[in-house]
Amino acid sequence: MQRLIDAFINSVRAFRKLAAHEKAFQQELLLLALALPAGWFISVSWRGYALLIGAVLLLIMVEVLNTGIEAACDAISREFHIEIQLAKDCGSLAVLISIVIAGGIWGIAVIERLTGAPI
Repeated sequence: MQRLIDAFINSVRAFRKLAAHEKAFQQELLLLALALPAGWFISVSWRGYALLIGAVLLLIMVEVLNTGIEAACDAISREFHIEIQLAKDCGSLAVLISIVIAGGIWGIAVIERLTGAPI
């Protein structure tokens, strides 16, 4: 049980640090705050709502992992290394892919709501 408590405390510490200092994380938290009520009106089912919010949470999760990669790379060296650049670029690509996924899910949900027909 202590491991779970320690893990929770570590997670809260990371959340606070990211919320206070990372612009991308702050923007995605704002997006989540907007998505919670918007998804309620856009979705046509509970499953749809869960999918919409899950897509935003996936985006936030990938952003957290990307920030962790960047922090680890910066801790190793601030000098240019092709391998570190690749690691950071891959993290950035993962965020972009999650944005495309979330945007696609939300786009489909909007189209379904506007047309009244599932896609």
